[in-house]
Amino acid sequence: MKVAVVVQRYGADINGGAEQHARYVAEHLAKHVQVEVLTTCAHRDYITWKNELPEGMEMVNGIAVHRFPVAAERDPIQFAKWSNKVFTETHSLRDELAWLEAEGPTSPALVNHIKAHEADYDFFIFFSFRYHHSFHGCRAVAAKAILVPTAERDGALGLGVYPPVFRGIRALMYNSYEERALIHGVSNNQSVPGVVVGIGSKIPERTNAGRFRQKFEMRDRFAIYVGRIDENKGCAELFEFFEHYSAALVDGMHLVLVGSAHLPIATHPRIHHMGFLDDQDKYDAMAAAELLIMPSYLESLSMVALEAWALGKPVLANAKCDVLQGQCLRSNAGLFYANFHEFAETLGAIDSNPGLQAALGRNGRAFFEKHYSWPVIEKKYVDMLQQLSKETPSREMEPMPGWLGRRRRSQPPADSVVKQLPTGAYREPKAEGTRQKAESPKPFDSSRSRGATAGLAQGKQRAEGQAGVPEGFVQTAEGKWKRAERPVASGKATAGQAGSRPQAPGPTPQASSPGPDERGRDRGRDNRRGGRPQRRGRRPGGGGGGTGGSGGGR
Repeated sequence: MKVAVVVQRYGADINGGAEQHARYVAEHLAKHVQVEVLTTCAHRDYITWKNELPEGMEMVNGIAVHRFPVAAERDPIQFAKWSNKVFTETHSLRDELAWLEAEGPTSPALVNHIKAHEADYDFFIFFSFRYHHSFHGCRAVAAKAILVPTAERDGALGLGVYPPVFRGIRALMYNSYEERALIHGVSNNQSVPGVVVGIGSKIPERTNAGRFRQKFEMRDRFAIYVGRIDENKGCAELFEFFEHYSAALVDGMHLVLVGSAHLPIATHPRIHHMGFLDDQDKYDAMAAAELLIMPSYLESLSMVALEAWALGKPVLANAKCDVLQGQCLRSNAGLFYANFHEFAETLGAIDSNPGLQAALGRNGRAFFEKHYSWPVIEKKYVDMLQQLSKETPSREMEPMPGWLGRRRRSQPPADSVVKQLPTGAYREPKAEGTRQKAESPKPFDSSRSRGATAGLAQGKQRAEGQAGVPEGFVQTAEGKWKRAERPVASGKATAGQAGSRPQAPGPTPQASSPGPDERGRDRGRDNRRGGRPQRRGRRPGGGGGGTGGSGGGR
């Protein structure tokens, strides 16, 4: 079987996003089928998509990569104009096609190659639904098209040109249940084969936290953020929250940032920007961190969160991102925040409670191994390819409207369409043997999650499949945990009461701390204690919300 992976950019030195996702899938699928990559000559510059690499074929990590020129660089002003029109105004399909051309990377040569060589491949795996190559490529070879949409809750998903594509291709490989719900909601494509698969990662067998601390002279406790540092990733809010949170702390957690900066880095004695790090240094840094912070508002799947869980680290995520909130709930390995007070209290809880931190880390490692290890990911892709190869295509791509239809101003503002789509985190079905049937994940009421759930409802342990309740916690009817209610002064609400903000627990290491044997196993598996500084005393009353904790981010 021969498969083409089609993506907007491709290279061994492109980290993060759909591009790295595509490379990982291509390299792992190559163990099972013959794989080639079709892409553009764009490289580092994803703003204008200018041609930086030569046209033609080259080998990248043993994979044949065919590059085609970008016909015209993106004009950010024109793209912004078309984005405003299609996202906020009533418009036509012709306007949406103009937006697609303006977004880029526009490569007619790549699309023409797909059309001309359709017979050379059994299937084409397209990455990122919103780009020129995926839209035109899927329409050109619909009977062989498999789409990895990497869809987020943004205006592009509400455009009218995409639902026929979602309904007309052979299959979709979703990143998360939340992404699947969005695409089902906008296109009603439930009849199209699809599986929630996500992506694995190249986690090294060993990490060395002490090596990172020595190399970068980092002696203090820290939280880490890894990724592109820009406003769209929630970094501006992260800086604001971190500075406010640490203002009252005598000895607070530091914040380490790893990645290229597209936003001025806040000037603060506890914020350290490391820039771009190679994989070894990056994973050593994550092993040395107390936790990972993911402040992003929009994600189809956070690879770095999965990497943190693989290393046994807790995650603190932005609750405004349904995908991140859902992953925290399904894994029971992360907390999330919707405002500063929740940020402060959940950060403080993780930092001040070693037992909770360890339990979240163990849950994260187990979640990664069960759902995102490469044997699991590879099997889902191979099973889908084998299933489709035995079936005759039963759908046809809906034709585009004619000349008049494309010009009719009948398309609603895309943002208004997205606002009507399902919201909130989705949970995986319960295990076999429970009363709930194992069909599709059930919707989770996100409004309920931000009380008891954000206030430490996910910090539970598992022992041979049975949930052990830590001392001082109780289980809710939904099976989640919250801190037991207790009398409070001045009429303040407890974390379990509706409408209250979550209360951080005091240090209760006996509640969920691993035993001596478990601690030894943890050290041997990921060196997570290596080079870790001792927690020092804090000034009473310090920190946001009076928790006495500290905050950090990546």
